[in-house]
Amino acid sequence: MGFAILAQNTTGPEFGKASPVGLVIIALLLVGTALLVRSMNGHMKKLPSSFEPTDPTPDQAADEGTDRGGLGPDPRG
Repeated sequence: MGFAILAQNTTGPEFGKASPVGLVIIALLLVGTALLVRSMNGHMKKLPSSFEPTDPTPDQAADEGTDRGGLGPDPRG
């Protein structure tokens, strides 16, 4: 049924008469996308190359008091 709609003859009197408003909308969307990509690239350059801590000791101290969610004692010690 869907194929019958797609296969209909679309060369009527209104075929090919796109509104200039559509062109303006597409141009605005492209400009907005370009600005968003440019902004995202600027933010990505500000990120550090790695998020790994240089000294993991503070994180390990915090993990020792973490609730394990009912898993029981840690078998490693």
